[in-house]
Amino acid sequence: MNQPPLAQRILLAKVGLDGHDRGIKVVARGLRDAGFHVIYSGLWQSIDAVVQAAADEDVDWLGVSILNGAHMTLVPALLEALRQRELSHIGVIVGGIIPPADQAKLIELGVRGCFGPGTPLPSIVEFCNS
Repeated sequence: MNQPPLAQRILLAKVGLDGHDRGIKVVARGLRDAGFHVIYSGLWQSIDAVVQAAADEDVDWLGVSILNGAHMTLVPALLEALRQRELSHIGVIVGGIIPPADQAKLIELGVRGCFGPGTPLPSIVEFCNS
C-alpha cells in the first residue's frame, strides 16, 4: 500500500517587537489549506526561541514576518543562529515590508524567498513546493 507523501512542515514566526500579525495568520491559513503542516509561534519571539522551535518541530521551512524595518538586523542573526545549530537545511522565507535592495541582500545571505504585502497565496505555496 502506497503512503501519501508527508506534508511539508513550516514554522511561521514573528521575531522581535513587531506586533502586527494579521498577514502571517492569513499566510498560515493559506499554507494549511494547501496541505502544509503549519506551526505558528506567535508574537514577540526571540531568535533563540524560533530556532529552538524549528529544531523541535523538524520543519522544512521557516517563515518570518517582519513589518517594523528590523529585517536587516533580525534576519541575518536568525540565519547565523540556524547555521550554528546545524539547521541550514531549513529553507527560510521572509515576508513584510522589505525594500527590493534589502531583499537582494537577504537572498545573498541565504534567505530563499522574500514576499511583500499583496503577494498571492498561491505564489507562496508554489514557491515552497518547488
